[in-house]
Amino acid sequence: MEFKDYYATLGVEPTAGDAEIKTAYRRLARKYHPDVSKEAGAEEKFKAVNEAYEALRDPAKRKAYDQLRAQGYRPGEEFQAPPDFGGGQGFDFEEVFGGGGAGGGFSDFFESLFARQRGGGGGGPRGRNGFGGSAGPQPMRDTRAKLSVPLEAAYNGETLRITVDGRQLDVRVPKGIRPGQVIRLTGQGSGGGNLMLEVEYAAHPQFEVDGRNILYTLQVTPWQAVLGTSISVPTLGGPVELKVPADSDSGRKLRLRGRGLPGKPTDGDQIVELEVIAPVPENEAQHAAYRELAKAFGDSV
Repeated sequence: MEFKDYYATLGVEPTAGDAEIKTAYRRLARKYHPDVSKEAGAEEKFKAVNEAYEALRDPAKRKAYDQLRAQGYRPGEEFQAPPDFGGGQGFDFEEVFGGGGAGGGFSDFFESLFARQRGGGGGGPRGRNGFGGSAGPQPMRDTRAKLSVPLEAAYNGETLRITVDGRQLDVRVPKGIRPGQVIRLTGQGSGGGNLMLEVEYAAHPQFEVDGRNILYTLQVTPWQAVLGTSISVPTLGGPVELKVPADSDSGRKLRLRGRGLPGKPTDGDQIVELEVIAPVPENEAQHAAYRELAKAFGDSV
């Protein structure tokens, strides 16, 4: 198993703040998203970017990873997680990732660091995670774990296939489930107890969440913002046409009602924030157009 440099994957320095890491993640996830990218190897790059962000967005995981990285490991070097890795860093739960979307497909390296339970309870070696357990039958008790749910699964209600201690289990995710809610798998915990899965939302390359509202940033050109236009924008339920009013500016927020996460008494909305971006000219004609624009607004060029 090879050591991974998650900072290099996102193209940021180890001193980068949370906002810089999030920005780098969103940019790369959009670039390599399998639905839009035609680049060779885009799907693997997309998975690598998601994995790096999962490791660095959580303060406890990032702190533990930074301490490990400070020991001098280099990308590509042979690596095996120390037996006590994560001790005292808050990894009280095994973290279970749902299949599909941004929340699945993590490497052995990631799982060796973060996807395991502390302590024993397995009746023997835990395999590649390097944890041992006491031999013999274990008492029946509830086992708690975190389940990282893709936003699409929370929106539609889906069945995810997860792997826990080498077992594959199907988990029905109720439509509109919220972070912090618990899904109970009867009899699937330690010694025949219950497996209690605490839900969290997986990072998404396009959307952020505010309660039941979905937040999305839409880049538009200056002329689209000034003249107004209709643009197809992604939502969890599929693309929809959004009317951008004339004389809009960066920071303006438009609401797509009912396009957020399901809930009672009402569904959430999708909030689209406009970001006006000037395209980089690629030829002389486009440079000339910018010069004419500058003249029209009274700027000397």
